[in-house]
Amino acid sequence: MGRIGIPKSRDAKRVRRHLRVRKKVTGTPERPRLVVYRSAKHITAQLVDDVAQRTLMTVTSQAVAEGKKTEKSAVVGRTLAARAKDAGILRVVFDRAGYKYHGRVKAVADGAREGGLEF
Repeated sequence: MGRIGIPKSRDAKRVRRHLRVRKKVTGTPERPRLVVYRSAKHITAQLVDDVAQRTLMTVTSQAVAEGKKTEKSAVVGRTLAARAKDAGILRVVFDRAGYKYHGRVKAVADGAREGGLEF
């Protein structure tokens, strides 16, 4: 509950879950954090170095051609993995950002694993 008698929104609850996980999960230059953001139409995956507070790379489904949203998510994961391997990154820490590990979020993770990233 937010204020008395007013339930929190779904997004507010997700943000709370995300912050709770972020207390424990941090990205380093050797093992960056793979963060997933999911909107209604698209999905974005980023590699973040929390020590230097820098985003190392970003891949979004807006650049991917046609297909279902879950298929596009898998392509985003594979593309991110390929770019990360080119940059010399082989291991990451997965941050689902408070979303359920299901559907499009799982597709990104599976695509990144197919591409050669180690979680």
